[in-house]
Amino acid sequence: MGLSLRLWSWVQAGLRTVLATDIPCHNFYMIFGKELAKGEKMIKFFLMVNKQGQTRLSKYYEHVDINKRALLETEVSKSCLSRSSEQCSFIEYKDFKLIYRQYAALFVVVGVNDTENEMAIYEFIHNFVEVLDEYFSRVSELDILFNLDKVHIILDEMVLNGCIVETNRARILAPLLLLDKTSES
Repeated sequence: MGLSLRLWSWVQAGLRTVLATDIPCHNFYMIFGKELAKGEKMIKFFLMVNKQGQTRLSKYYEHVDINKRALLETEVSKSCLSRSSEQCSFIEYKDFKLIYRQYAALFVVVGVNDTENEMAIYEFIHNFVEVLDEYFSRVSELDILFNLDKVHIILDEMVLNGCIVETNRARILAPLLLLDKTSES
């Protein structure tokens, strides 16, 4: 009993220490053998844009002025929409990279630092869309428009402070399913 109590207090103290510090990134990122410098973000922004160039979802992990956001979103969407399906889904843009995937009428675009592993982000985008598909059962643009808060919850479960922290679909959807269950009662 004494040993387990000491072990539990050690775990709690360690957890408080981890939560109080600036969390670098999850083990998912460490698979690729990189460490971020303090304050460096892996993901700079996350966008969902339709074929008309209208932004349906935007999430920024670094500060960008509100006026510059609209300009950035317009330029990014134009650069992705103007490419053919035969071209690569990785674009070098200013001081970062754009990685995008097209799903029906929606483009998911992620802006990352220039040292980032493109394939890891490409698979992250696919995982995000699979989670949306699982929750909405065949996600559409209208699902995103009318359930923007739920889409943000899913994204927030997957990315924290610009770092990928969760890729397991069941763990990502657990808080949302719990929220749905409590709202039904």
